[in-house]
Amino acid sequence: MSKTLVVKDLSAGYGPLKVLFDVNMEVEEGSITVVVGPNGAGKTTLLNSIAGLTTIYKGSIKFNGQEIVGVPPHKIAQMGISYLLQMKNVVASLTVRDNLVLGAYLLPKDEVETRIEEVVQLFPRLKEFMDRKAGTLSGGERRMLAIAMALMRRPKLLMLDEMSTDLAPLLVKMMMRKVVELRDELGLTILLVEQNAKQALEIGDYAYLLVSGEIRYSGDPKELLEHPEFSRLYLGITR
Repeated sequence: MSKTLVVKDLSAGYGPLKVLFDVNMEVEEGSITVVVGPNGAGKTTLLNSIAGLTTIYKGSIKFNGQEIVGVPPHKIAQMGISYLLQMKNVVASLTVRDNLVLGAYLLPKDEVETRIEEVVQLFPRLKEFMDRKAGTLSGGERRMLAIAMALMRRPKLLMLDEMSTDLAPLLVKMMMRKVVELRDELGLTILLVEQNAKQALEIGDYAYLLVSGEIRYSGDPKELLEHPEFSRLYLGITR
């Protein structure tokens, strides 16, 4: 299986503030790769770095074999990386349909309606709300819309940042099942950053533990979940 993303010896941050230190990771094509860690570990900074939104001090980020360090963010998006931000990922004042159109900004205009139909098939509930303002949707429905917007551009890599934030446990399970569906039915490659470690590790194919800007574990998600030090010290999972 080929590698969609390879991060090597990456140190990154924001101006003089260094957040990541010599990070190495790989994302296999067609996999769900999970990055977990405590608050402030640098998980979002890792995604921001891949998206071209941080200061890179050293290291390499290759997407499908092509170096993307120094590439402008809009060019990285055009290459096939969709990045779903944790917050403010839909426009509340626009309808669901208008949000989907907004998500299709990289598509030719004559493909937009067809792509809307394809994406809505993955999220049937959105069909009922096409003309409603996104701000009137529930938290789970807004999260569905945000993922649908990210899929409008037919990405090769979908990066999801804390998509379970503020969702009820049942909705978190539903969203995790949807991530698995996107991998299995679309063959999509997914990089999932999650504070909800237990749920994320249960669906992941490969896992990384990021603590204080450094990778402390890489390997099988189930082994990480069962590691007593991981549970007790890093994320406080009760077993």
